[in-house]
Amino acid sequence: MERLWTPWRLAYVTAASTGTPGCVFCDAVGEGADGSLVVHRGATCFVILNLYPYNNGHLMVVPYRHVGRLALLTPAEQAELMQLTRAVEMALQELYAPHGFNMGLNLGKPAGAGVLDHLHMHVVPRWNGDTNFMTVVGETRVLPEDLARTGDRLRPLLARLLT
Repeated sequence: MERLWTPWRLAYVTAASTGTPGCVFCDAVGEGADGSLVVHRGATCFVILNLYPYNNGHLMVVPYRHVGRLALLTPAEQAELMQLTRAVEMALQELYAPHGFNMGLNLGKPAGAGVLDHLHMHVVPRWNGDTNFMTVVGETRVLPEDLARTGDRLRPLLARLLT
């Protein structure tokens, strides 16, 4: 088996295996956070780059409040979650011209949630043929754009679409 070295993933793997307390979403927008992954801040929700993306442009729309179920959102949070998801779809379409999108929520461990108890909507741009031998055989994803560049490209588009 071939190996591609990804030392940047060590922090993620180590934190996941040791059960480090704290919530990645709360920490990303909390006091003292650098906010480098956050591409838009709304009134009740924010948009953040996925640190371990499935594809370029993989974003998440997250309520500020630490809630784990749709049923616990306020009407304002529900509305903004969908408004931001729509704006993210439009921004990614304009910026990357994907052929489709995966969007979804994973609620609870059995449903595949990696971050339990803090609801977040994944928005993943997809292109015809984006799953190739690297993903299928090599269990490795190849992403041609780094997160900082993705964030720099998305921030002005979301600002325009949400004003």
